[in-house]
Amino acid sequence: MAIESILAQIDEEIAKLTQIRALLSTTGVAAKKLALPKVKKAPAQAQTKGKKRRTLSPEARKRIADAQRKRWAAQKAKAK
Repeated sequence: MAIESILAQIDEEIAKLTQIRALLSTTGVAAKKLALPKVKKAPAQAQTKGKKRRTLSPEARKRIADAQRKRWAAQKAKAK
């Protein structure tokens, strides 16, 4: 008995959804209101230009690494 009542409820839901779908497909205004807003895409040319990545010289990388090691050493000494 319980299965039959569940099936009946499912049939009712299907009927409601088909009616709603029919209404939405016939009226273009309602379908436009439910549609997600479109996002404008930038032209392909503008996307590829972008900013160039700046590269560091090996000396600059070494200075940065040495400075970071110095900060870590100071922090480690402070923790002891």
